[in-house]
Amino acid sequence: MTQPLRIVVADDEPDMRDYFKKILPRLGHQVVAAAETGRELVEQCRALHPDLVITDIKMPDMDGIDAAVVLYQEWPIPVILVSAYHDPELIRRAEVDHIMGYLVKPIKQSDLEPVIALALRRFEQFQALRQEAADLRQALEDRKVIERAKGILMKRAALDEQAAFRRLQRLASDKNLKLVEIARALVTAEEAVQEPSP
Repeated sequence: MTQPLRIVVADDEPDMRDYFKKILPRLGHQVVAAAETGRELVEQCRALHPDLVITDIKMPDMDGIDAAVVLYQEWPIPVILVSAYHDPELIRRAEVDHIMGYLVKPIKQSDLEPVIALALRRFEQFQALRQEAADLRQALEDRKVIERAKGILMKRAALDEQAAFRRLQRLASDKNLKLVEIARALVTAEEAVQEPSP
């Protein structure tokens, strides 16, 4: 069994909300809110920051997919969609990054446990990939700054590339700073003394 989760459920049918409130605690989870509309779902999630959302697709005022998109823009959260329809268009719309599971009604308790475990696992992998991509982007940005700083030292101090890099490393070590922090400081200083373009 997965660890106990705080779950917000959403469905415009009262019997489905009641069903989730009854079944999810049997699986060891807590239903912290049960929304009737997409907007209510978004408001409940903003207030409660649950671990997981299980939402019907077709609801008044905002459907489950649109609500999931709004939520994901604010903070990443795994979402499992529920539908009474096996509609190819809905499935295509549901293929957005943060939709981690899809169930077709009627839902049995035996359907919920594996889809919750799978959704959480996929979400962890997705988050790890996003973090890796962000780290790579940052490393690339850092590299560009270090290259610019090396170029400045090569020009100003008449150093070759290796000597410029060693000087940056020595400065970083002497000041107990990261290499990129020294490089940023050097680039900023160079920008400050350059003539402004007309």
